[in-house]
Amino acid sequence: MKKLLSALLVLAMIFTLTLGMAEDAAALPRIAALKGPTAMGMVKMMKDEAEQYDFTIAAAIDELTPKLVKGDVDIAAVPANLAAVLYNNTEGKVKVLAVNTLGVLYIVENGDSVHSVEDLKGKTIYSSGKGATPEYALNYLLTSNGIDPEKDVTIEFKAEHAECLAALTAQEGAVAMLPQPFVTTAQMKQPSIRIALDMNEEWAKMQEGMEEKSALITGVVVARSEFIETNPQAVSDFLDNYAASVQYVNENNDEAAALVGEFDIIPEAVAKIALPYCQIVYIDGEEMQAQLSGYLKVLYDQNPKAVGGALPDEAFYFQR
Repeated sequence: MKKLLSALLVLAMIFTLTLGMAEDAAALPRIAALKGPTAMGMVKMMKDEAEQYDFTIAAAIDELTPKLVKGDVDIAAVPANLAAVLYNNTEGKVKVLAVNTLGVLYIVENGDSVHSVEDLKGKTIYSSGKGATPEYALNYLLTSNGIDPEKDVTIEFKAEHAECLAALTAQEGAVAMLPQPFVTTAQMKQPSIRIALDMNEEWAKMQEGMEEKSALITGVVVARSEFIETNPQAVSDFLDNYAASVQYVNENNDEAAALVGEFDIIPEAVAKIALPYCQIVYIDGEEMQAQLSGYLKVLYDQNPKAVGGALPDEAFYFQR
């Protein structure tokens, strides 16, 4: 009888331990990001905190969005305007935690004639992203500098960045708007291509003297509202770890580039050159709300559908 009780006790302990391990595994926050700049700031976390988080790197946003909506992903790095679209379309089931990437768009030239926005007048500008945020950002840049996008320049939209690059390299003096790290890849293939204008710097100039300032923003980190409510400490810990990871990436270029390559986000050689231009940041709280709300207003004014039909209310912005 004693042997039977002992055996049952051992089995009970094993069952409890196994159940606890299963629960712990299931409780791991599921984190997702897209290949490119919005994932680069996470690489130190991905290396050091692999036991605390379940990381996934997706190649396209179509892979990531359904998982976030269904609850298969808890926290995700996504395009800034998509965060607003998700918030509106799910009636508040997604909130934004922090800005993680400022603008990665650059005006590049196969020549040396463009040194200010005014120099774009009369030019043909090749770009991808018609009907999306790149078009709205370019229109805002031009109109804010007194240039009519329909009359003073010719904007020729291409389906892919590669098509823009082909047009850029085909003629001397050609101009294109391209994102990082594609700009770096293009320069490695064609040394005559130069960065003529940094869209972040130009956007900042446009904010001078304005009462409500905004920033050009590419990516943000969002989380499911239910996950935030049920796991407040986990969310807080994640943000602390993420802020530290971003700081490491920005202060240790070569080491961070090696991690970017290790996790197959972009090749290490490209990352070494591109990282300083990828505008990786960590901005949360009131500053995040001020900059992001201003950026979304710029998009909304051009096309309400770009942010899901309405500007998100204050509940969209997570504050801790």
